Amino acid sequence: MNRELKTKLAGLGLACLLAMGSQAQETVGMNPGDITSPELRQDGTVTFRLQAPRASDVRLMGSFAPAEGVKMTKDASGLWTYTTAPLGGELYTYTFVVDGLRITDPNNVYMLRDIATFQNYFLVEGETSHNYFVREVPHGTVAKVWYPSPTLGMERRRMTIYTPPGYDSSQKRYPVLFLLHGAGGDENAWSELGRTAQIADNLIAQGKAEPMIIVMPNGNGAQQAVPGEYPESMYKPSFRNPRTMDGAIENAFVKDVVAYVDSHYRTLADRRHRAIAGLSMGGFHSLYISANNPDVFGFVGLFSAAINRGNPSGPYAAIYQDLDNKLARQFSLSPYYYIAIGDKDFLFKDNVDYRKRLDAKGYKYTYVETDGGHEWRNWRKYLNQFLPMLFR
Repeated sequence: MNRELKTKLAGLGLACLLAMGSQAQETVGMNPGDITSPELRQDGTVTFRLQAPRASDVRLMGSFAPAEGVKMTKDASGLWTYTTAPLGGELYTYTFVVDGLRITDPNNVYMLRDIATFQNYFLVEGETSHNYFVREVPHGTVAKVWYPSPTLGMERRRMTIYTPPGYDSSQKRYPVLFLLHGAGGDENAWSELGRTAQIADNLIAQGKAEPMIIVMPNGNGAQQAVPGEYPESMYKPSFRNPRTMDGAIENAFVKDVVAYVDSHYRTLADRRHRAIAGLSMGGFHSLYISANNPDVFGFVGLFSAAINRGNPSGPYAAIYQDLDNKLARQFSLSPYYYIAIGDKDFLFKDNVDYRKRLDAKGYKYTYVETDGGHEWRNWRKYLNQFLPMLFR
């Protein structure tokens, strides 16, 4: 291809991009101006606005809306609006769909990533959401910590660690909660989507939870860290990741994660001061890590746990075998055992069956059933309920 032709093609490509940008700017106003969206009102209603003069159909998709979303209304200036019914206290997420294209709200800078999708969010004050807000209370510290994982064959892996208010200015030792994410998540999930630091700060300030260290590791055994934050990792995050529920994480957990935390932080390193909990895949991990290490963890939390969803074969098959005898040993030590799930969760029946298994042996546990499905609004609730039960 000669230079002149290359130059013409490059110019044509640039012209197309400029035309597409111009069309997009006319369809969705790229300069948000003084538009407020979302606007939260005292009566609990929320108004959303989007300047999209050339759009013919705009829908609002959100955790407060039906699956198909709700149609917005366009005025003469090209401003689309929608006002909700009063919303209860919660963290809500949303996006817009403009003529079939999903976009975030250009007037709202607050966003969360869930696997490979970004959504805007806002908080409505209420009893459920009270501890999700940043309050005028002493704050803990959230750090991204690299540690060696020889059991997984990695020189460096990353986890998120919350240390409570006062940790850096004292020589006190603290109990530890290991908090695990679900499939598609990573070491950022609980600190961002789960509001872990805010919940812990507020509960500790209220005197409802013991000051504790909270460790949020990456549960994908083939990852060093969040995609994009370790070498050659600029790929699209996926729900299905290798080395997740094949026993690799369970095999490495105590040897690598717990050992590192105990050697680098001022922990109370015994089962009475060590807890493990997780959502979905992380609940699966928590079940088997604790059952295989009953002398290590005295508190266990299964949040919408993906029970019986792993791979019982392969090099780590023994981790999943002989569970009845492992549970007998675990419950002989009287752990605090917490199971919670939404009544519409696709894992509901698995959890019912697991509870029957525990009931048949007379094992004691706390059970919480909420409305809704497999979603963060439930997992934040469970964490808010679980933390006050620990280390008492």
